[in-house]
Amino acid sequence: MQNHEQTIYAQVGGAATFKRLVAVFYAKIEADTELRPMFPDDLEPGKRWQELFLAQFFGGPNQYQVERGHPRLRMRHMPFPIDQAARNRWLQHMLDAVDEVGIEEPARTMMRSYFERASLHMINVDTTPEEIT
Repeated sequence: MQNHEQTIYAQVGGAATFKRLVAVFYAKIEADTELRPMFPDDLEPGKRWQELFLAQFFGGPNQYQVERGHPRLRMRHMPFPIDQAARNRWLQHMLDAVDEVGIEEPARTMMRSYFERASLHMINVDTTPEEIT
């Protein structure tokens, strides 16, 4: 008998779970006075793209790529000044959303690990204080 590992997409319940995850995450963004200004006035298109991207990334349908091409996450985020503090706030909202949606192990740990790594990659502003000479 062959062992077929389920994708994270399948483990967490498919598209409906990613829709809930994104809804919970974006509710946190809407309430965040520091991060909200970085997002467009209309959050709906971004929600849809994030749902499709996350579903595809975690083993679901490739609809994101069909409609938008390669994710190019860093390039798509480059217009927004993302420093360590913004990354930390974004990450905390996403990790809290993962927990609130009730994503169970082992998918929970794998998803949290991805968000931690990917969010570090989005930092594009160095906020390290310069040395005083």
